[in-house]
Amino acid sequence: MGETRIQLCGRVVAVVDGARVEQDLPGRQGRLLFVHLVANRLRAVPRRDLEPAIWPEDAPGSVDSALSALLSKLRRLVTLEGRTEVRVVLPTGAWIDLEAAAEGLHRAESASARRAWTDVWGPARVAQHIAARGFLAGEDAPWVVEIRNRLEGIHLSSLELVAEASLGIGGGELDTAERATRILVVRAPFRESGHRLLMQVLDARGNRAEALQAYEELRTLLRHELGASPSPATQEVHRRLLA
Repeated sequence: MGETRIQLCGRVVAVVDGARVEQDLPGRQGRLLFVHLVANRLRAVPRRDLEPAIWPEDAPGSVDSALSALLSKLRRLVTLEGRTEVRVVLPTGAWIDLEAAAEGLHRAESASARRAWTDVWGPARVAQHIAARGFLAGEDAPWVVEIRNRLEGIHLSSLELVAEASLGIGGGELDTAERATRILVVRAPFRESGHRLLMQVLDARGNRAEALQAYEELRTLLRHELGASPSPATQEVHRRLLA
């Protein structure tokens, strides 16, 4: 038996037992069905939940028959268990990128709590690169949006962890830290942790004036958009820079 590796983020790519199968998925609905089942592979999905997952609107008149046809075609590509409740069964050791991103984030967070920066860096980068690809672009079913939002949270958290780890390692990794913080500030401008990390990275690179400018930009943004001031934690970083 060959390896099983499934990429759900970005372009869907599926290698099952060493064979590429994504090109054989039965159209757009077949791809949605496959992704939904793989994303929920640890549980059996009730058939009644599959119909709105594939056809959130404009369902065909004979939706039950259409779903049966899709499931029948999918069974030729992967192992499916159940009829009223359906679960995809993948070989032991199967790699799914969504799961790898969540696992990478968890490992990085655990290492960060120990301040073991070299142990943070690798898993955080895995989570970052997977999450950055997005999820099922152009689809807007509620379950797709839910996973997409969860993936965005993984992306932002992984950027923070990459920046923290790279800052802790220092040296040439300060370039990585600055790239991560700048992406974080653009993606989540009201997430103060990104601005704090950017200030610290710029200071570590000997650019204290730029670090102070980053604080001023945040302060101006919060005042104009929210009528608020930076948090005590951010102000403390600013005080250390001034000192």
